[in-house]
Amino acid sequence: MTTVSATGIFSERRARLGSGLVIFIFVLLHLSNHAIGLISVSAADKAARLFMAIWRNPVGTTIFYSSVLIHIALVLRAIYMRRSLVMPKGEMAQIVLGLLIPLLLIDHVIGTRIAHELYGYIDDYETVVGSLWIRAPANGLRQAFGLLAVWIHGCIGLHFWLRYRPWYAGLAPLLLALAILVPVLSLLGFVEMGRTLADPSYQQAVANSPYKATVNTRYASNPEVLRQVSTIRAGLYGAFSAALLIVVAARARRRLKEALDQVAVHYPGGEVIRVPRGFSVLEASRLGGLPHYSVCGGKGQCSTCRVQILGDYEHLPVPDKMEKTTLRRINAGPDVRLACQLRPNRDVAVAPLLVPALEAALPANSQETSPGREREIAVLFVDIRHFTTLTETRLPFDVVFLLNRYFAIIGKAVEQAGGRLDKFIGDGAMALFGLNTAPEEACRQALKAAAAIVAEIEKLAAELAEELALPLRIAIGIHTGPAVVGTMGYGRVRSMTAIGDTVNVASRLESAAKEFEAAIVISEPVASLSGADLSGIESREISVRGRALPLKVYVIPREKAAEPLEGKD
Repeated sequence: MTTVSATGIFSERRARLGSGLVIFIFVLLHLSNHAIGLISVSAADKAARLFMAIWRNPVGTTIFYSSVLIHIALVLRAIYMRRSLVMPKGEMAQIVLGLLIPLLLIDHVIGTRIAHELYGYIDDYETVVGSLWIRAPANGLRQAFGLLAVWIHGCIGLHFWLRYRPWYAGLAPLLLALAILVPVLSLLGFVEMGRTLADPSYQQAVANSPYKATVNTRYASNPEVLRQVSTIRAGLYGAFSAALLIVVAARARRRLKEALDQVAVHYPGGEVIRVPRGFSVLEASRLGGLPHYSVCGGKGQCSTCRVQILGDYEHLPVPDKMEKTTLRRINAGPDVRLACQLRPNRDVAVAPLLVPALEAALPANSQETSPGREREIAVLFVDIRHFTTLTETRLPFDVVFLLNRYFAIIGKAVEQAGGRLDKFIGDGAMALFGLNTAPEEACRQALKAAAAIVAEIEKLAAELAEELALPLRIAIGIHTGPAVVGTMGYGRVRSMTAIGDTVNVASRLESAAKEFEAAIVISEPVASLSGADLSGIESREISVRGRALPLKVYVIPREKAAEPLEGKD
């Protein structure tokens, strides 16, 4: 089995991305030039001079043609390297559109750029649009489909590249509007130019250049030129078709060979999927129709597809450099691997650690977020101080009553502030803020919820003062930072939660609140982002396990904890 190093794979992806971006910029400028046709044919021709100055020079031509050849070659190689063609619909649409683009646009490229460079053909808008709109409308329709195919293919690629950048969600509506407007305006510009050129009054008013008429007529009527053009057309179609057939034949040959050498992948639900040796666990999941998260599309650049090896993991193929780097970032144990990179050489049992959940299985009024996505959020931990002492003399039903009252206070405060109650842990609770808001707003929401919790607990404490051995007091810790938010669990016990250093620090701050006999302890990032008024509030530096440097925190006593600290709106 051929193996490719992580560095080689990374370099190939960068080359494919870089060449794709060059082509996308070319297409964007080209379509924008078409859109100028809404003004007039002459305006589009004037704008085309700038476009041609960029791309029709030795440097621009070399960059563009090289990008096209590199992109096509690497895409065909990626199709061959895929062990399974079972994939999400978005990836399939991108591949199908990408394979259609050469078939739809080869004639256009030959009839314009190649004809211009080899035979001096004048390919201005008046000539090209006139040909596509008046003399060969079927070619014009084909060109429109080609335009849409290349644009949608490029937009899907950009979406896959950018979708999990922190800033992308905020710009997504604007980018979607542009993605729709550019091809629409381009097609409208083409239609408007075609209607103008078809108008008899325009044809009478504008006389073609004698030189242009001579050159274009010579190109269209010269048998030798037409023969050469037909040879070029057959060569381009033949080369692309042959390359595609070679990939298909190579995949078929490999499939026949691998059918005799398979391994079994066992899943927690009892499913067993047999795949050829060399398939990844992620490809096995997709072949078996089992939901399996893969945010980066199986490129090893995220950890959302990770699985726990159930059984012997030491004899599996060792992680390559790229997989090790990703696993190291999340402090994964030795029995955790990336499903997209693990290609088992023997039967293996795995358990996905980020489990897709049906929408109906999510708690009512919950805020959904993308699976396994890293987000900037605020995390709040709350716990009852001296809970064991408070309840050791109480009847079990009395403890349940107390906890239900306490949990209701927390849940109401968190939801009203705009957060999401994540889980209850004994007499503690964890809440998330910022799943659908900016980090600044998330911190303000967390502080607002904390103040409401303290105020309501004070009322509950006064109500139950005669029944409790100790005053009812709570401790709250709040921290903000990046965390991976996704649906995790096993079987029916699945829920959306957050994991990462931010969660661990928030839990540590809740413990610090108990140590300092305070109601709330917040980290300096929370104070800074929220703009909270902390005048007169004590600050300290505490050590947090796993961090080399101490963390500055603000210690808010019970007397001030119920006051609004959420800062300015």
